[in-house]
Amino acid sequence: MLKVGLTGGIGSGKSEVSKRLAERGAVVIDADKIAREVVEPGTEGLARVVAAFGEEILREDGSLDRERLGSIVFADSEKLATLNGIVHPLVGERVAELQKSAPDGAVVVYDVPLLAENKLAPMYEVVIVVDASDEVRVERLTKVRGMSEHDARARIAAQASREERLAVADIVIPNEGSLDDLEARVEQVWERLSG
Repeated sequence: MLKVGLTGGIGSGKSEVSKRLAERGAVVIDADKIAREVVEPGTEGLARVVAAFGEEILREDGSLDRERLGSIVFADSEKLATLNGIVHPLVGERVAELQKSAPDGAVVVYDVPLLAENKLAPMYEVVIVVDASDEVRVERLTKVRGMSEHDARARIAAQASREERLAVADIVIPNEGSLDDLEARVEQVWERLSG
């Protein structure tokens, strides 16, 4: 089993790279997806988040209002640390379960947005960073995700800098061009990982 850490700042295209690696046969463990699962209604994770941040972070149906919580934690590093302290251990438990179930010779790609921030690079044999300039990322977040420019810049500022991410990279996938450009780069990386 080859353990690969995949990261990139918000709006870099990391999810697109993750999807394309999965299409080629990688076992993808998506930390963001798991982070959503561990705070679904009825979970211990959601109960802890509500205890820390109050009932106002819930929607009427009892699910987590991610946008409201995001606006609280991304503006306050202590509150973000509190949230991470609740969610990360739960995510870690689920990741360990998924890792144990992967086949022996698999390329296991851990899609980890906060890999650089949490100093997780040593956990992986190869670290891939999907890279795009802050300006390209702001443009994607405002046009594709509908964020305000202020929110997009706040999310980018709350994450590791581009330089911090690149410093932990074994492989960099530049992603400022077309999807065809990205496809070609992912194919090259897959040949290297699976070869």
